[in-house]
Amino acid sequence: MLNRVHDRLGLRTSPTIFFGAAAVIVLFVVLTITFTEAVDAAFKVASGWVLANLGWFYIAGVTIFLIFLVALATSRFGRVRLGPEDEAPEHSGASWFGMLFAAGIGTILMFWGVAEPVNHFANPPMQDVEPRSAAAFQEAMAFTFYHFGLHTWTIFSLPALAFAYFMYKRNLPPRVSSVFHPILGDRIHGRLGATIDTVAVVGTMFGVAVSVGLGTLQINGGLTRLWGIEASRGVQVLLIAVVTCVALVSVIVGLDRGIKRLSNLNILVAVGLLVFILVTGPTLLLLKGTIESVGHYVSALPELAFWNDTINDSGWQSTWTVFYWAWTISWSPFVGIFIARISRGRSIRQFVIGVLAIPVSFSVIWFGVFGWASFDIERNAPGTLVDPVVEQEDVPGALFVFLESFPLSSIVSVVAILLVVIFFTTSVDSSALVMDMISNGHEEQAPTRQRVFWGLGVGVVAATLLGATGEGGLTALQEVIIVVGLPFFVLGYFMMFSLLRALKEDAGERPPVRTRRWKKVLPPEEAQRRVEEAGGTPEQAALLTKTGTVPMSQPSPQRGSLVGPPTAEPGRTEPGADPLTGGDPVTGEPTAAEPHAGEDGDRR
Repeated sequence: MLNRVHDRLGLRTSPTIFFGAAAVIVLFVVLTITFTEAVDAAFKVASGWVLANLGWFYIAGVTIFLIFLVALATSRFGRVRLGPEDEAPEHSGASWFGMLFAAGIGTILMFWGVAEPVNHFANPPMQDVEPRSAAAFQEAMAFTFYHFGLHTWTIFSLPALAFAYFMYKRNLPPRVSSVFHPILGDRIHGRLGATIDTVAVVGTMFGVAVSVGLGTLQINGGLTRLWGIEASRGVQVLLIAVVTCVALVSVIVGLDRGIKRLSNLNILVAVGLLVFILVTGPTLLLLKGTIESVGHYVSALPELAFWNDTINDSGWQSTWTVFYWAWTISWSPFVGIFIARISRGRSIRQFVIGVLAIPVSFSVIWFGVFGWASFDIERNAPGTLVDPVVEQEDVPGALFVFLESFPLSSIVSVVAILLVVIFFTTSVDSSALVMDMISNGHEEQAPTRQRVFWGLGVGVVAATLLGATGEGGLTALQEVIIVVGLPFFVLGYFMMFSLLRALKEDAGERPPVRTRRWKKVLPPEEAQRRVEEAGGTPEQAALLTKTGTVPMSQPSPQRGSLVGPPTAEPGRTEPGADPLTGGDPVTGEPTAAEPHAGEDGDRR
């Protein structure tokens, strides 16, 4: 039946995955609109249980993923190329970085660039320093770098590396199920594989929808600050509809003409905004402060990477770190496959260094400049940012309140809104492409209507989360994504095992280390004692101590002699040798007539 519907609609995809994911999404939208209170209560209970019992699992998981990636890149497998051995990277370094940036955390930088440091400045996460103090700000910057530095990009890098390896080294379909080929074998092409891919598509849909929701809240916050447009659900749904339509134009155009051009434009505009803040703000303070904060981040990273708020148990980590990790990993299949596609031809070591170091460096600079500029504003005019952002909880409007302290604030705010829209567009565009690839199982051209469907789906789910739930916008997004992210953390551990197993199967196990073989040497007093008991000379005792052997020179009529003939016939025991072992009666080593095999089997 599914095949007939599939053919009538003119699709070219997997009916099971396409219609399975579509059914789950439609069911969620219908149930949320029809039974709003029941759905809200269900997600509230589920997310509350996850936060209370499994928050540690999220925290430890990302750190384990990071350790695994670093170990893999520095191992012998780091030289393995993601594709044919002689293939060069498909995209230049500049274009590669631009697409990484735009498809990854562009929206995050815009939304949290000011809001995150200001929130932690007013409410120190560890509750160990005075709020709104210099120490509180240093702690705020360390946590901000922790949230948007190595750990965030680790969540993207692990699935991206696994996808790239299995797609371009083993030439398997661009699906999440392909990563489990070493475990499941050909069953990835059956029902079990289809189930994995359906879950991946649904998780990607919700993860991207949360990003779109955050972007919409921020656009609405900017419009409120600039022109007094009300921050309401109706306005937010309208904004989602408008920007989704813009994104669909890019979807129809395609990767090279759509995403690539928007990504390059995005990075230029984002760098321009960054430079504007750096030049018009307290430049020296921003430069010195950013470098100083990097030092605090690096020194605090071991503690932050494993910190679980165990002593205070304030619930802070549940609403911040756990939410971030669950949100990021839920749309990691989308970002992962997208990064894999643009990273073909690079080695594992190049991939890990590039995906971790380059975007993380930009994130550190971004948050360093915006964070220290926020601190300077608060230091000179206390409450300018903390009161509206923290006390009044206007997190979406944080960037625009911040820009009011700079020249040309209205013009720059409009540019910031356009930048969010472009990030919004590239996220929808890229996610539609990836969800279509997962459903199709190939990278060739597919009917455009399929990508349009996935793009519309992102907009509809985002509008449902913001407009049809009983909770406030940000709270609703958090509760849903914390639940959705859990199965993806479990999959992450299987990804590590599967990738390592595949590398060992394809590259071969490392051979055991072979070392030089040494003869046994006795202490001088014991050697002297044994030689004397065997009727030898002091010179023979000294030689036994030094080399561990005594040469055999002439036959002895009695057992225990230290001398014997220089050669022996095969199968015969030397006259002066131990009749049981054929070796030297003192040391038990082979006699001079018996070759001693070394590492290569040579006589020694």
